Amino acid sequence: MKSTKHIARLAPSASLFIAVQIALYGAITPSAYAQIEEQGNNSSMERIVITATRTARPWLQTPASVESIEVYDQLPGQRTDAAELLAGISGVQVDTRYNFAQDTRITLRGFGARAAFGVRGVRMRLDGIPLSMPDGQGQTSSILLNEPYRVEVLRGPFAAIYGNASGGVIDFQSERPLVSNFEAGVSTGSANRASEHLRGVYVNDTHTVSLDYVDFSTNGDRPHSSAERTQHALRWYWNINPNWQSILRIDNNRAPNVQDPSALSPAAWRENPNQVVPQVETFNTRKTTKHDQVSLTLRGQLNAKSRTLMSAWQGTRSIEQYLAFPGSDITASGGVVDLERSFSGFSALYSLEPFTAIPWQLTAAIDVEKQEDKRRGFVNERGVAGDLRRDETGHVDSLDFSLISDWQANDKWAVVAGVRASNIDFDVADRFIVPPNSDNAGNPDDSGQVEFSEQSWSLGLNYTIRPTASLFASVGEGFETPTLTEMAYQNEGSGLNTSLQTSAVRQFDMGLKGLTERARWLTSLFYIESSNDLIVDQSIDGRTTYRNAAKTERYGLEASFNYVFSDQWSLRSSATLMRAVFAGSTAEQGNMLPGLAREQIFNQLEYRPYGTESWRLKLQQNYRSRIAINDNNSDFAPSATVWSFSSEWDYRSADMPRWQVQPWFRIDNISDKRYVGSVVVNQGNGRAFEPAPGRIWLLGVTLRYR
Repeated sequence: MKSTKHIARLAPSASLFIAVQIALYGAITPSAYAQIEEQGNNSSMERIVITATRTARPWLQTPASVESIEVYDQLPGQRTDAAELLAGISGVQVDTRYNFAQDTRITLRGFGARAAFGVRGVRMRLDGIPLSMPDGQGQTSSILLNEPYRVEVLRGPFAAIYGNASGGVIDFQSERPLVSNFEAGVSTGSANRASEHLRGVYVNDTHTVSLDYVDFSTNGDRPHSSAERTQHALRWYWNINPNWQSILRIDNNRAPNVQDPSALSPAAWRENPNQVVPQVETFNTRKTTKHDQVSLTLRGQLNAKSRTLMSAWQGTRSIEQYLAFPGSDITASGGVVDLERSFSGFSALYSLEPFTAIPWQLTAAIDVEKQEDKRRGFVNERGVAGDLRRDETGHVDSLDFSLISDWQANDKWAVVAGVRASNIDFDVADRFIVPPNSDNAGNPDDSGQVEFSEQSWSLGLNYTIRPTASLFASVGEGFETPTLTEMAYQNEGSGLNTSLQTSAVRQFDMGLKGLTERARWLTSLFYIESSNDLIVDQSIDGRTTYRNAAKTERYGLEASFNYVFSDQWSLRSSATLMRAVFAGSTAEQGNMLPGLAREQIFNQLEYRPYGTESWRLKLQQNYRSRIAINDNNSDFAPSATVWSFSSEWDYRSADMPRWQVQPWFRIDNISDKRYVGSVVVNQGNGRAFEPAPGRIWLLGVTLRYR
C-alpha cells in the first residue's frame, strides 16, 4: 500500500502502544491459554458480542475495527454532552463546543469534519433506531444521554452496510431494567450547572415500564451562553411470548431558550477566550428546539435458526434560531431560521442459517426512511423576526436493500461480506418567489430535485491465531450524498446546488486483536481514498456552501489497550494517528483536511481502594494535536493536553438493603488550560475558534430505592 510507508512518521508514541501489546501477547504463558480454552463459552471473549455489524458475532472474531465500551467506565457526570459517552475510543474525535446551541462535533477517521452543525457522515443509532436522517445529518441532542449503558463504534469498510454513512456507526445501547425501582439524582457545577433526574421503573413477569424526567440549566461558561433543557422518556418492554418481545419508546425534549455565544477569531481568542463578538448581543443569537419521537421495535425468532428484527419510528423536530446577521437582502434567506421537520422510517431484518451442517448465516434487510423539512427564513431585526426571506419544503426519500453473508469456514477462518443498494431522492419546492423590479434583483424559483442511486459493498476476513488473539483484514466501497442543508446555497446565483455529486469512498483496514481475562487490545492500520469528497467551500454568518474536492486521502494507525493490573488498579488507553490530506490536482494538494487532529492520545487510570466496586477514583488525560481551520491551512487551533479527575462511591447499608446512595465528584481541566474546544472549518468571517472554558467542577448524588 503506497501510503503505509508514511505511517511510521505520524508519531513516535505509536510504537509504545504496539510494543506493549506485542509484549503482553508474547508474555501470556501456555498454561494461561489452556485455562482460557477450558473456560469455553464462559470466557470473557464469548461475553463481548458485537451487533453494530448487523450480525451477532463475538468481538474477537469480528473482521472489523469495532470497539465496545460500557458507559460505567467513563467519568461520572451530568450527561449533557455526547463526549461523556465517547471519550477514549480510538478513531473517534469528539470536540465539545461548550455551546449548547450547537451539537457535539463528532468525526470518525475524519468523516464528519465538514459539519457546520450536528453530526455528518456518521450513522448514529439508539437500540437500532436511527438518530441520523436519510440525507445523512444527525444530532445527539435528541436522545436521553442518561439512558445508554454501552456504546459500540464501528469504523472502516463495514460502514458500507449502512448506506449513506461512509464514516462509520455509533450504536448507543440501552438495557432493560430487571427490578422495580425509583431513583432521584441532583447535581450542580461551575457556571451554575444544575440538573435533576427522576426515574421510576415497574417490572413484572411480562412487562417492564420506565419513566424518566431530566431537567438541566446553566448560565454558560461565557457571556450570552445560558441554556435550559427538559427531557421526558417512556419505555415499555413487553414479552409477548418466550420468543418475541416488543419495545415502545416515546421521547419528548424541549430546549426553550439556549443562547449562542458564537465562535471567535483566532486573534480574539488569543486576546480573551471568554469574550463574545458584538453581533451576538446586537442580534440576540439564540435557539429554541422541540423534539418529539415515538418508535416501536419487535424482535424475536421464528425458530432456533433464525432472527427477526423490525422497527418503525416517527418524529417531529422544530428549530427557531437567531443568527448573528440580519439577512435582509432579498436573496439572503434571512437571519432567523424557522424549521419544521417531520421524519419517519421502517426497518426490517431477517437472519437465518440455511444449512444445518454449515455454519453460515445469511441476513437480509430493508430500510425505508422519509424526511420533510418546512423551512422559512426571516430578517433578523436586532433579535426580532422581520420580513420573510425564505419559504420552501424539502423532501428526502430513501430506500435501501442489503444482504450480509457470515460464514465461519472453520475454527480459524471467518468470512463476512455485505452488499447494499441505495436510492435517495431529494426534492425542494420553493414558495418565496419575487419577480425582479427596478428596486431589487428579485428572488428566483429555487426549486429543484436530484436522485442518487448507489451501491456499496464490504468484505472481511478474520483469522484466529489463538483463543486469545486474531488477525483481520477488510476492504469495501461506500458513498456519501450531500444533505439538504449542504445543497441549500451556491456561492453565485440561487437555487438548489444540484451540481454537488456523491462522494465515492474506498477503504482498507487490517489489524490485530487480543482478549484475555485481564487485557483487551486492538491495533489497526487503515487507508481511505475518496473522490468527489464533500468539503466546506465558504462559511459566512451561518450561510455555508460546499463543493466536491477532486480527491482526499486518509491513512493512519489506531490502538486501544485495556488492562486490569489487580483488583485495585486498571488502565484504559487509546491512540489515533492519522494523516488526512487533499490529493489529486487541487490547489490545496498536500494540505491537511481542516477540522481534524493528526494525533490523539487518551489514558485513564482507575484506582479502587480496598479492591471493591464501591469506591472508584479515575484520572484521565486527553491529548489532541493542532487542527487546521481551513483548506489553506493558514491558521491552526493549538494542541492541548487536558487532565480530569473523578471520584464516585456506591454505598449500600446492610440494615437498609433496598436503598442505594451514589455520590460523585468530577473536575475537568485540572490545570486550567487555555485551549480550543472545537473549530468551525472554512469560516469566511474568520470566527473559527470555539473556546473551551477553564477549570470545571461538578458534584452530584443519586438516591435509589429497589
